[in-house]
Amino acid sequence: MSLQVTYPASVTTKRLNARELIELVFDQDSWVSWDTPPARVGFNGEYAAELAAAQERSGADESVLTGEGRIRGRRVAVLASEFGFLAGSIGRDAADRLVTGIERATAEGLPLVAAPCSGGTRMQEGTPAFVQMVRISAAVAAHKAAALPYLVYLRHPTTGGVMASWGSLGHVTVAEPGALTGFLGPRVYEALYGRPFPEGVQTAENLHAHGIVDAVVPATEIGDLLDRALRILCSRPAATATTPPDTVGTEIPEVDSWDAVTRSRREERPGVRRLLRYAAADVIPLNGTGEGEWDPGLLIALARFGDAPCVFLGQDRRGQTADHPMGPEALREARRGMRLASELGLPLLTVIDTQGAALSVAAEEGGLAGEIARCLSDLVTLDAPTLCLMLGEGNGGGALALLPADRVVAAQHAWLSPLPPEGASAIVHRDLDHAPEMARAQRVRATELAELGIVDRIVPELPDAADEPEAFCRRVGAVLSEELTTLLAAGAGPVQRRTQRYQ
Repeated sequence: MSLQVTYPASVTTKRLNARELIELVFDQDSWVSWDTPPARVGFNGEYAAELAAAQERSGADESVLTGEGRIRGRRVAVLASEFGFLAGSIGRDAADRLVTGIERATAEGLPLVAAPCSGGTRMQEGTPAFVQMVRISAAVAAHKAAALPYLVYLRHPTTGGVMASWGSLGHVTVAEPGALTGFLGPRVYEALYGRPFPEGVQTAENLHAHGIVDAVVPATEIGDLLDRALRILCSRPAATATTPPDTVGTEIPEVDSWDAVTRSRREERPGVRRLLRYAAADVIPLNGTGEGEWDPGLLIALARFGDAPCVFLGQDRRGQTADHPMGPEALREARRGMRLASELGLPLLTVIDTQGAALSVAAEEGGLAGEIARCLSDLVTLDAPTLCLMLGEGNGGGALALLPADRVVAAQHAWLSPLPPEGASAIVHRDLDHAPEMARAQRVRATELAELGIVDRIVPELPDAADEPEAFCRRVGAVLSEELTTLLAAGAGPVQRRTQRYQ
């Protein structure tokens, strides 16, 4: 499958109201409303007339609908904005409905899908409506604290207090093509500042380009996307898997350290993208930190190997170039993945394959050293199970940042070093000629790291991953499936897990 689902701003789609979206996405005749009539306490005069007119025009009694439906047979709770009712704005009754729906989903242990489409807070109600953002955000936080998925589909338009509360808290957030998405509505900006807001900034596509939303997806594909995401998020393997038969008894031949380093650098060697293509059962690519940053050197996704789900963080050797080595943004993106694993109660799988983190002014000013330290701290204290795969090159702090884990698996020719052997040679011998000697002296190979207790398991290359990319990736995938399943079945508590990880 493609690892990016995006559509240009020129894509035109029919804008669906709440009921049309529900009918499109959910299994036929599966929708059950949870809504009761709004209280409408203290509303009279002109505003009461507006509410009545909005109900007559839209056919809805409030700006949000809540309830449950089924997606491919799976029960899912839903929050959907009805823009036809006063531009989907949130007043006290709408907030009550949202909070009640979120709390019910939490109590019943249901995944929650939100489809906001709103101008934000209802101005007719002012501050009493404005502060409802706090209640709604608190209810979403409690849902996520129960390790229940919260998935968001931003529709056109989503702005103001909705974007700044329940629209921006998703574990996974995707947006409608061409949707206006942002905090301050452009009409308000122009009225306040006397000039139009720059075009193209508050669009779904621009938010995707800046790592704020994970994908731009038309409504016709949302059902399939949600089905795949929930297969991963709600999947738990039934029992511990057996050892993959094609690795049982396979001897790991002795390979010179420098030979292993040069093999790991072969252009044909498979990286994380081919690993996912050949070995993963389901993949939902994510995008960026969710906070305005992304780095092509890191691939973050939800994935499933066999029946075992995980949050996947892979250093992408194709995304790292001489002009754009892996920077601090990649590590901030990795820390998003760590938070997701903790919130969702899923294992975290990190994959090391990097020529090294960026050595540049931008990296220094972006806090690279601090991000390495925070990744190490987050990983050693993470309350979710962790698995690391050393897939290829493992240069410096950028590689070490993803190493700490409950279990470490390594490809036969993977390695880990404080600097590339050439860099170590330059420091010790003031030339590059002693790189092979330094690789041997520093004990960088996976087999040596296994002797030291740093690596727990080695996946053989027969004889080289670059010569058997598909077979190698499937072999690695089978090992990952077994390791993830074992971690999930172990049932260790966070304190025990952290103690074992540290040792």
